[in-house]
Amino acid sequence: MTDIIKLTAAETAAKIASGELTAVQVAEAHLARIEAVDEKVHAFLHVDREGALAQARAVDEKRERGEKLGPLAGVPLALKDIFTTEGIPTTVGSKILEGWIPPYDATLTKKLKAADVVILGKTNMDEFAMGSSTENSAYGPTGNPWDLTRIPGGSGGGSSAALAAHMAPLAIGTDTGGSIRQPAAVTGTVGVKPTYGAVSRYGMVAFSSSLDQGGPCARTVLDAALLHEVIAGHDPLDSTSIDAPVPPVVEAARNGSVEGMRVGVVKQFRGEGYQAGVIQRFDESVALLKELGAEIVELDCPSFDLALSAYYLIAPSECSSNLARFDGLRYGLRSGDDGTHSAEEVTSLTRAEGFGPEVKRRIMLGTYALSSGYYDAYYGSAQKVRTLITRDFEKAFEQVDVIVSPTTPTTAFPIGERADDPMAMYLADLCTIPTNLAGNSAMSLPCGLAPEDNLPVGLQIIAPALKDDRLYKVGAAVEAAFVERWGHPLLEEAPSL
Repeated sequence: MTDIIKLTAAETAAKIASGELTAVQVAEAHLARIEAVDEKVHAFLHVDREGALAQARAVDEKRERGEKLGPLAGVPLALKDIFTTEGIPTTVGSKILEGWIPPYDATLTKKLKAADVVILGKTNMDEFAMGSSTENSAYGPTGNPWDLTRIPGGSGGGSSAALAAHMAPLAIGTDTGGSIRQPAAVTGTVGVKPTYGAVSRYGMVAFSSSLDQGGPCARTVLDAALLHEVIAGHDPLDSTSIDAPVPPVVEAARNGSVEGMRVGVVKQFRGEGYQAGVIQRFDESVALLKELGAEIVELDCPSFDLALSAYYLIAPSECSSNLARFDGLRYGLRSGDDGTHSAEEVTSLTRAEGFGPEVKRRIMLGTYALSSGYYDAYYGSAQKVRTLITRDFEKAFEQVDVIVSPTTPTTAFPIGERADDPMAMYLADLCTIPTNLAGNSAMSLPCGLAPEDNLPVGLQIIAPALKDDRLYKVGAAVEAAFVERWGHPLLEEAPSL
C-alpha cells in the first residue's frame, strides 16, 4: 500500500494501463490510507467507498477488453464538496445542505467520470467557500498534514490536505480569491486557478459568480496538467464558459523551460506583513529563474494595493444575491415549519440555524453594499477598482510573459489564531485576489520550507487569460530544478503522519 500511495498520478495511470497494477488495487490502497489517517486530518466529509470501487472495477474491465484507457484512467481523486454529485451528498461545508443528495452531476463531475477518474469522496471546505483556513466548515476544521495543529489553507483545505497526506494523488478545488492556490502553498502541493470561464461552473454551488473558478490540485506540475486537460473545455450549460480550445498544458508541463522568458516581479507583492522565511524562499526562486535563463523585470502595479478592499465588496455582494436561494422552502434544511410560522419566518429561522458566522457576515456586508444609496459608493466603486487592476495586468503583460510572487504572505498559521480577527484572516489572500478580479490564470507550487518554522512556502506564477500553458511551462522548469537540488519532500511521508 505504501508504495502505491506514494506514486504520482502519471505513474499510477501508466502502471494501471500496463497491467502492473489494477485500478481496484490502487483504489483500495487509497481507501485504506483514508481509513488509517483521516480521523486525525479530517480531509473528507464523505467517502464513497462503494462508488469508488465500482468505478475502479469498470476501468479494469475496460483494460481486460483491450480498450484504450485515458491518461488518468483509474487514478483516485478527492473532490471538493462544492460540486454536485448524483447519489452522494453535497453539503458545501454547511448545515443548510446537510444530507442533501443532488439529483445530477456537475459538468466537472461528468468529465471526471468520463475520463475514468476514480472519485474517492467529497472533501471538507470553508462553508460556501468563504474562508482562508477551512475553520469555517460546519463539520469542524481540517488539519495540515505538516503540522496537525495548523490550518491547511482555505477554502479548499480538505482537498490540499488529502494530497499532502497521500490519501489521493489528485484533487479538485475552487478558487474565488485564492482558495486553490493558498491551500496548495501552505501544504506544499500544486494548485492551479485556470482562466476564468475555462472550467465549467455548471453544478458548482455559487459563492461569487464573477470570481468562482474550479481547477486542478496535485502533488506535481505534470499531474495538475493532466487533470486540467480533463476538466477544462467549453460547456453550453454555463453561460460564462469560454468557447476556446484548451491550451496545450500537458505538452508545456512535459517541456518545462524559462529560457528567454521575461518574468515580472511586482513591487506591491512584498513588504509589511510578509514572513521573513517566505520572502527568503521567494527571492531564492527569482534567483533560480534567472539562473535558468529568464529575464527578471521589476513591475509597478499600484492598483493591486486596492485589490483586497475591492474583493471584499464584490464577493460579499454577489454572495448575498446567490445565497438568497437557500430559503428553507425548496431543498436542504428547514426550521420552524410546525404550522405556527409564516413562510418568511421559516426562511429566517432556517438561515439563522443553517448559516455559520462567516457566511452571515458576508451576506450582511454584501446586502449593505448593494442597498439603496450605497450601491455606487461601495459596489460600483469596487468594480471601477477591478477595471484598474485588469488594466495594470494588461500593461504588465506587455512587458513580461509571466509574473511571479509569494502565494501567501505567511506559512500555515495555528488553528484558531485568527478565528476572532476577520481582517487578519482576509490578509492570507493578499497575493492571490488580484488574479481573480482580472480573470487571469495562476499556479502555486512548492518552493521550499521557511527556515523559521520548517513549513511549506508557495511560489505563485501568474499568466494572461487563455495562456494557462505558460504556468505549466514555468512551473515544470522550477519544479525540476528544485527536485534536482533538494528533492521533493511531499513524495515522502507528511511530517505529522
